Amino acid sequence: MILKLSNENEIRAFLGKEGFVFKKSLGQNFLVDSTVAPRMAAAAADKNTGVIEIGPGAGVLTRELSRAAKRVVAIEIDEKLRPILEKTLGDRENVSVIFADVLKTDLRKIIAEKLSDCERITVCANLPYYITSPVIMKLLREKLPVQSITVMVQKEAADRICAKVGSRSAGVITAVINYYAETKPLFFVPKGAFLPEPKVNSEVITLTLRQKPPVEVDDEEFFFKVINACFMLRRKTAVNSISSALGVDKGTVRAALENIGVEETARGETFDMRTLALLTEELLSRI
Repeated sequence: MILKLSNENEIRAFLGKEGFVFKKSLGQNFLVDSTVAPRMAAAAADKNTGVIEIGPGAGVLTRELSRAAKRVVAIEIDEKLRPILEKTLGDRENVSVIFADVLKTDLRKIIAEKLSDCERITVCANLPYYITSPVIMKLLREKLPVQSITVMVQKEAADRICAKVGSRSAGVITAVINYYAETKPLFFVPKGAFLPEPKVNSEVITLTLRQKPPVEVDDEEFFFKVINACFMLRRKTAVNSISSALGVDKGTVRAALENIGVEETARGETFDMRTLALLTEELLSRI
């Protein structure tokens, strides 16, 4: 019999009957609010879309994605969810479930083998808080043929990711993600929407992959090192922070800043994308 996922009580009873135990080590908080999944699915997919879902849990969001999309590939790390997902998704012919660690999975191969007949590819996920940054960075830095990433993350992480680069709320991840994608908050999700209930609220955000980065740099890896250096010592000046992080003489950093019109007393956390790119090129020419 195929379980019809309709409300929290039904999901709770079903998981209990199956003897499923949530693992804190995997950050398992399953989405159970029936109003959230349809909104996420609508934001991530249409009938021409192939969707990679990360962490399907009990399959609540997966079912909604299967209704909205052409095909869905769900990647789940916990093998103990296999019998549960067979019951919750067994009637969804356009869904494939792969039991693997997404951080060690060849997503490009999955797209080629399972989603090649889809006009566009997107990613949708209710991400465990502890792997939010690693997963997003993997998706972006591998430069997959993905058009958008719709994810539910901790509210604090959403605010930082979607902040304006150079603002008080921005961080390393803000600038790095902005290089690859345009960010947009979609809607707030209260902690009561999950089972078990986490201690913090969440937010659904979308990252629309850029066709071209907003700034041009000759060495992307060094650009990211400069970004990290600018934020490493947030209370220190950019001169001190960059010199310490990159092992570059302070005089060299001062000269680079002066040449792009930035005061040596400025803090790196206030730099916008253009300033970060110009600084990267100046430092490359001097070291």
